[in-house]
Amino acid sequence: MATDYGQSGQSYGFFEEPRRRRLPAGLRAPFEGRTWREFGYVLLSLPVSILLFTYGVTMVALGAGLLVTFLGVPVLAAGLAGCRGFGAMERARARGLLGLEVADPEPLRMRGHGFLAWIGAVLKSGASWRALLYSVIQLPWSVFSFVVAVNFWAYGWALLTYPLWFWLFPAYGGQDGLQLYGDETHHIYLDNPFEIGVTALVGLLFTLATPWIVRALTQVDRVLVHGLLGPSRLATRVVELESDRGVVVDTAAADLRRIERDLHDGAQARLVALAMDLGLAKEKLTEDPQAAARMVDEAHGEVKTALQELRDLARGIHPAVLTDRGLDAALSAVASRCTVPVQVEVDLVERPAPAIEGIAYFTVSELLQNISKHARATWAGVDVWRVENRLMLQVVDNGVGGASASGGSGLAGLTERLDAVDGILVVDSPVGGPTRITAELPWRGERG
Repeated sequence: MATDYGQSGQSYGFFEEPRRRRLPAGLRAPFEGRTWREFGYVLLSLPVSILLFTYGVTMVALGAGLLVTFLGVPVLAAGLAGCRGFGAMERARARGLLGLEVADPEPLRMRGHGFLAWIGAVLKSGASWRALLYSVIQLPWSVFSFVVAVNFWAYGWALLTYPLWFWLFPAYGGQDGLQLYGDETHHIYLDNPFEIGVTALVGLLFTLATPWIVRALTQVDRVLVHGLLGPSRLATRVVELESDRGVVVDTAAADLRRIERDLHDGAQARLVALAMDLGLAKEKLTEDPQAAARMVDEAHGEVKTALQELRDLARGIHPAVLTDRGLDAALSAVASRCTVPVQVEVDLVERPAPAIEGIAYFTVSELLQNISKHARATWAGVDVWRVENRLMLQVVDNGVGGASASGGSGLAGLTERLDAVDGILVVDSPVGGPTRITAELPWRGERG
């Protein structure tokens, strides 16, 4: 595994220092583009929700009413398909105005071909029914959010700008100012400078609060769009498992190719050469016993080298010390082969599942190999412990840092391997060091 430890820093993103804002967020909010986009989303939600509600309820009611005939099921399927189409429109609207990225729901799974197969797929799809539910729920929420947002927005700006237009009342309305209270005997108008100033101050408070109120309202819209119009958790999990299965298959195939290459180029080649040398020694045994003895002695050395290569290869597949004695002994053996002193601490009362134990071993092995090759460190440490149902690994070194899990690096491949078993790899490696890499794996059972 080749990881970019201590390189020139080209694989790292150095962020420019953000420009200092002259105004705090509370004062900027009424004028930010995000606020106006969210307000536009709320305004559009009312007419859109009326259209969705009308379509969804009409089509479902019509389809249910026609179930006594052969037209009911196709009408119901058409209604659900239309709701899916509106769902795509709503995801696009949320993406454009709210900046919400929601993946498309799972596609229709048709068994067979033709119109009947399509009807069955639409009716069996959970995404279709969630889109229908969204069409029904969206209307009451849109009415509420529209009323709240428009009233706060209108009253806030109207009161804030009251000093600019209060003169319209005495000039054209026949009263001194905006009427705050009135009955048959008493009338209270906002007409003196103090009252006008207080009115503007109240309007300022409303104006400053409105963006955050609108933002809170659109958070509910985000939840509705993400929860009802996106892929279900089950479908997302299936996609993740399919992706993880592909990673596992690719990794296993790569490991098999590596083992085949090591056998072909290493031990197998040596054994072939050894067989040829022994054959020559056999021919020279009667003619030149001394030369034959030298050839046998050289062949003996080749046998030892081949055996060592086979041991190394077997250790790379699955070390016997890991099977027999567990992570503590196996990681200590790996640490002893590292080019820098390594302190190993394993705090495990029980052993995890064999598969998880093997992944943990090879994770630490590759990280220590990186330290030997790239870190230019003088010390490293390995800690292993358990937190509830998770196995935690941490490898630390005092090298030059700069490790990155970006695409194409060795750590990226290691991250994919851990992700295939619901594991996590976190890299903390600032330029100049130190480097701290933490891995988290599921425990998945115990072994005595």
